[in-house]
Amino acid sequence: MTQPFSSLSDFEAILKTAAGPDEQALGAAEARNGQLTKPPGALGRLEDIAIWYAGWRGEAAPKITSPQVVVFAGNHGVAARGVSAFPAEVTAQMVLNFQHGGAAINQLCETFGATLDVIALDLDSPTADFTAGAAMGEDDVVAALLAGWNAVKPDADLLVAGEMGIGNTTSAAAICHALYGGEAEDWVGRGTGVDDAGLALKARVVREGLAANPEAENNGLQALRCLGGRELAAMAGAVAAARHHGIPVVIDGFICTAAVACLEVAQIGALDHAVAGHQSHEAAHARVLAAIGKEPILSLGLRLGEGSGGALAIGVMKAALACHSGMATFAEAGVSEG
Repeated sequence: MTQPFSSLSDFEAILKTAAGPDEQALGAAEARNGQLTKPPGALGRLEDIAIWYAGWRGEAAPKITSPQVVVFAGNHGVAARGVSAFPAEVTAQMVLNFQHGGAAINQLCETFGATLDVIALDLDSPTADFTAGAAMGEDDVVAALLAGWNAVKPDADLLVAGEMGIGNTTSAAAICHALYGGEAEDWVGRGTGVDDAGLALKARVVREGLAANPEAENNGLQALRCLGGRELAAMAGAVAAARHHGIPVVIDGFICTAAVACLEVAQIGALDHAVAGHQSHEAAHARVLAAIGKEPILSLGLRLGEGSGGALAIGVMKAALACHSGMATFAEAGVSEG
């Protein structure tokens, strides 16, 4: 199979040449929305979501029938610094749980009719400790981006990318610190449940990470390479592939948002085909959502990861499209317009 890119510069070129929404479908969806049997704006954000989705699917009245959730798993060398309340072995153990149907994401996918794919990325070879240099070389990050790209089913009509990786909230915090500045303390949170000493350690590790990788500052793809992990890069690759295939995306929690923020920093508008599924309990998530200009659909205090918040939002997305595409117009229903 011919690979769509073989270097970070190739990948960046794809971001810069990505197509936008179908303006004709967008206009037709707006016109349809204005004719449905309801007062203007009565369905609030559901109307905006439906019109946005229609533009990216190229249909005036689409429905969501084939959502895909992909969970990527990776291990981080920085976990050896003690930044997580759980040992690195938990990553592989949770992958088995996903595969056996025992995790929250399995139940949510079944509830909302989504397929679930679980992809483990070299769990026996953690990325390097980014406090001593780059987490990944270019070949490694490109391989992870490709794994994400190739995981997307071209016939899916909605994508949620999730993750599993002990230590990856520290990686996400380091990326956000590199991209958006501020203090390390602005970006770290308790993740899997670290105590106050653990939180202070995470902030110190984030500071050391940026000091060791100055090329990551204000550079989306270098931040992903130097401070990210394979699962973060894979999520970014999957979201870019979704754009290529015309598949709208629901962004999951803090770690996913940090990963895809790298795309937006590399190319403004790279996330125009994506909505934020939720705002998590992780303290910095609201800050990075604001930085990429996304308003969350849900806010339920989740902090699980594994695509769970994005999967929950599939229900809202389906409802928005069911109303938009299934409701009668005033003319069809014989109802007088106000």
